[in-house]
Amino acid sequence: MLILQPTLRLADPHMCSDFKDRLNIYTAIFDTLVRRDLHGTFVSQLATSWQASDNGRHWRFSLRPDVTFHNEEGMTAEDVVANLQRACSPEVGGELGTEGVWASYLGETTYSIVDDFTFEMQLARPMADLLELLMAIPILPKSVLGDMPDVFVGSGPYRLGGYSADSVLLEPFVECVTRQPSSEEPITFKVEPDEQKRVDAINNGDAQLVTQLSAQAAKQLASNEMELSHESNLCVAFLINCSAGPGTLKPLRQALNHAVNVDRLIQQGRGGGALRLNGPLTPLHFGCDPRVRPYAYDPDKARALITKAKAAGFDGKLAIDIPMTLPDESPLLGKLIQEDLAAVGIDVTLHHYDDRPAYAHIVKNKEIHDVCCFDSSPLSTYRVLHEKINSDVAGPWWQGYSNPTVNKMLDSAATTVDDHVRRTIYREAYGLIHADAPWIFLYRPIIFFGVSLECAEVQVSPEGILRFEERD
Repeated sequence: MLILQPTLRLADPHMCSDFKDRLNIYTAIFDTLVRRDLHGTFVSQLATSWQASDNGRHWRFSLRPDVTFHNEEGMTAEDVVANLQRACSPEVGGELGTEGVWASYLGETTYSIVDDFTFEMQLARPMADLLELLMAIPILPKSVLGDMPDVFVGSGPYRLGGYSADSVLLEPFVECVTRQPSSEEPITFKVEPDEQKRVDAINNGDAQLVTQLSAQAAKQLASNEMELSHESNLCVAFLINCSAGPGTLKPLRQALNHAVNVDRLIQQGRGGGALRLNGPLTPLHFGCDPRVRPYAYDPDKARALITKAKAAGFDGKLAIDIPMTLPDESPLLGKLIQEDLAAVGIDVTLHHYDDRPAYAHIVKNKEIHDVCCFDSSPLSTYRVLHEKINSDVAGPWWQGYSNPTVNKMLDSAATTVDDHVRRTIYREAYGLIHADAPWIFLYRPIIFFGVSLECAEVQVSPEGILRFEERD
């Protein structure tokens, strides 16, 4: 099978990352303690079972005793603990501001190895949603960790057969006990940045699968190919500086949400390939409340709220930060929002940034102007709200929003291991966050793939990652 992707950037497997082109490869090579099935439910992978204390601080994991890594070593609890500890090490680094993410959650954890296939974790603080973190940390043999980051030895259904700057070869690993490869044939990933060439390659039969297609490109797929789409968990939004300036005014924040024509942004920015958000999460996120209605496009209501904001000191001007990529439609979104806000009497100045990593650090350092374009990628409700919403935490992407009632709810959720009760708490908090409008809530993109009919066994995980294995 030949797969064409726009990028092919291997990196340290323990780096916190949401690059789907990389994760398509890593998910085939590596196993994690747990995973989500195609319905979003946590299921076993390397762990066979787990138990949490009532307050979510103490966890116990039982492991499969029959796991063999690609280098023929058997897996034990020592391997797992060594990987979880290494993921928190400063040597792992990060990208786009993700340095230290795992350490911020697990860096103070105490581990106890009970026996070869059982270990325990004592967390520094309650974390009922711990599985959302562990599903993103791959497990490698302890013996190779000293050779990182250029070692890619896992226990998944495919092993690395070779790689170069523009190509990766994966070979079936039939000894895998957690999952079985979907085919006896190897998989080759190659780089093709040109979207039209990716479409042409699958239409011509030169490739069997292509990734990262726009809605317009997906419509060009030939009748003998199939379009595979996935409603992603990525949230495209504009974060509002709630700590200083006009963003401190709740009526103005609500006005911005009513003034922006999100449907127009979806049509022009994504070719219709996106769905509106009703808050900071998607329906794929645990605790997202589908009963919350998205902000209606209502310029008259926006003007009335702006009048209240002006009475509180708003001068009618707004400065918005725009990265030139990630999301790639950001410049167009900025222009369209500038037009929408001008229509309700707000004078917008756009500040554009070419250096995307530097832009991420501007946001992380809380140095934005009044508003900034950003995306929220984790399929972890706990991470999104912990890193961006809870003012007691003041996490990396938090921009000054504060609601003590919301904070108490999130603290309560962290100590509630009962899924039903925790979901109820998150939904109650969700309604308050929506009403406070700390972001301009826009949309979640739809991910499009082109897949030949002979590759009908390919699956897409809830995170939007390709899976090359026998179906769950």
